[in-house]
Amino acid sequence: MNPQILHFIAPPIPYFLDFGSAFYRQGERHISRSSIGTFDLIVVKKGAIFIGEGPHQWNVQQQEALILRPDLHHYGAAPCERETEIIWIHFHTYGAWEEYEDMDSCLENQAALIENHKQSAFLNHAEVNSIFIPKYVKLTQKAYESIEYFFQLEHESRTIRNWRKQNAFQLFMQHINRELITTTDMTAFHLAEKVELFIRQNYTQKISNAMLQEHLNYHSNYLAKCMLKVFGMTPNDYLLQYRIEQSKKLLIQTDWSMARVAEESGFQHASYFSTCFSNKEGISPLNFRKNFTGLSNAASDRPD
Repeated sequence: MNPQILHFIAPPIPYFLDFGSAFYRQGERHISRSSIGTFDLIVVKKGAIFIGEGPHQWNVQQQEALILRPDLHHYGAAPCERETEIIWIHFHTYGAWEEYEDMDSCLENQAALIENHKQSAFLNHAEVNSIFIPKYVKLTQKAYESIEYFFQLEHESRTIRNWRKQNAFQLFMQHINRELITTTDMTAFHLAEKVELFIRQNYTQKISNAMLQEHLNYHSNYLAKCMLKVFGMTPNDYLLQYRIEQSKKLLIQTDWSMARVAEESGFQHASYFSTCFSNKEGISPLNFRKNFTGLSNAASDRPD
């Protein structure tokens, strides 16, 4: 079975690099190349093209799209049977990514991919999320028109068109991401996102399963099942993780005492905060602050 879904962890969100078009006469093939270093989004404007990637092959028809990986061999799997025109867009990400056969596989491996992302990453305290993009997709008219919009931007000045190309690309990716999610278990996604939003808005308060059940009008066991499916963790696990992520920002961006950082992050006691942080991050909050800011333990633990 061909891989179906590209799973990206953001930030950073996959970003636009370049675009263009190509024409193939009957009997011509897509170019053969290896490890080009960027993702290659192929959209067929007219005709059809046969493309292979490693052991997998696709017949991409008019108004369909295929995303090729940056690290594999791509080739023309067969000659074009009629005149064909394609639009290509190169994009990239420095975040963790992988491809899977279905959404269930994405969700099963989500926690490991996020952990991989954090090991190489970016801002240690940045909040991350998953982006699911279909590898091969029949484009809606709206999505297809957003691709053609790139050519209209060639008439803009350079500084304006580069911003607008980036924006147009991200809107396109967002559109096909949402289209993919609507074909999966939308109830689970919808409820999990509601739980996640409630936690983000109320994490400084005491949040219980009973409170979530009352607020969302679903049994707490079902809400936990949805969170496990979509986020790979229970609401309580997500709450603890979110509080720790918020505490990291405060440890780096302020010189508040541990007691105040704990309180502002939703922990009732500084000692409990320190224990949770150390167990989760493998380092005490004091040493975490020292590593990023150089503040001594004495300076960072003074009373407010």
